[in-house]
Amino acid sequence: NMNFRFGIWFAVPLILFWETPEVTSSWWYMGAVGSSRVMCDNVPGLVSRQRQLCQRHPEAMRSIGLGVAEWTAECQHQFRQHRWNCNTLHRDRSLFGRVLLRSSRESAFVYAISSAGVVFAITRACSQGELKSCSCDPKKKGSAKDNKGHFDWGGCSDNVDYGVKFARAFVDAKERKGKDARALMNLHNNRAGRKAVKRFLKQECKCHGVSGSCTLRTCWLAMADFRKTGDYLWRKYNGAIQVVMNQDGTGFTVANKRFKKPTKNDLVYFESSPDYCIRDRDVGSLGTAGRVCNQTSRGMDSCEVMCCGRGYDTSRISRMTKCECKFHWCCAVRCRDCLEEVDVHTCKAPKSAGWIART
Repeated sequence: NMNFRFGIWFAVPLILFWETPEVTSSWWYMGAVGSSRVMCDNVPGLVSRQRQLCQRHPEAMRSIGLGVAEWTAECQHQFRQHRWNCNTLHRDRSLFGRVLLRSSRESAFVYAISSAGVVFAITRACSQGELKSCSCDPKKKGSAKDNKGHFDWGGCSDNVDYGVKFARAFVDAKERKGKDARALMNLHNNRAGRKAVKRFLKQECKCHGVSGSCTLRTCWLAMADFRKTGDYLWRKYNGAIQVVMNQDGTGFTVANKRFKKPTKNDLVYFESSPDYCIRDRDVGSLGTAGRVCNQTSRGMDSCEVMCCGRGYDTSRISRMTKCECKFHWCCAVRCRDCLEEVDVHTCKAPKSAGWIART
């Protein structure tokens, strides 16, 4: 199931930091030939339904590609203080996939955040007029009423329903080919990600009238910044529910009867996570050797937790900071550039620092 998830991501020219020659070359070829069929036939791992959507909506594939950088950065932001930090080795396509081959809560988060990223990218492209198949939300027309009174729909409301519909059709197509437990887990977490974007739609309004008196209001619906979706899914990751398949194989039941049944908004997983302390190719762990840790923290970024009890090295570095900042009327803050020395703590490597490869 991982080929599609990252086949299309790797094929997008924007994401050059993975630089997979055999895939990115197909995108350059598409640019030269101008054929969506050539492009889509060269993306590895797509099932027939995905290939059809790719050929029918090549501009949507480019929009998804632009969104990849956003959800990847958001994943790395949320995991920045954890042993597994949503990173992958340069030029190593399999490593990120290895992490996700395990049905862990990290897999649950990545499926949810990437599904949310597709919704966000497609919806934004609709509003910006970049896709032929959609535009602003056509249902937001005429007059309406809220707790502040009457208003007129105007501007461009984000067409998140189209984004959700496209993401469901494209992302879920691979999972619908299989009926196994992992496919059901992925479908559940994909849906949780899509619902998370829709959860943060907000109504924005502009007032019209004498001195902005708001006698008339024009309103539209807009997606919130993607960080809100990331923060929400991060909370769901921390509260993710371990499940097992029910007896007839059609759904989940909680692994521990003391926990509540998962809702459609919750993330679910089957397997416990590895500790990610050492470089282990089989589980896709980069280990924590060389990671910066916080000597004074008691959280996941503390040197004790981050370094897995191996200890840490301390080095003193010089860096430029803003200092002696003063407020000047009106309205500016001016600072000096100062050189300061700080201690940086990095985790020691285990005695055997190479890859663990089980036979």
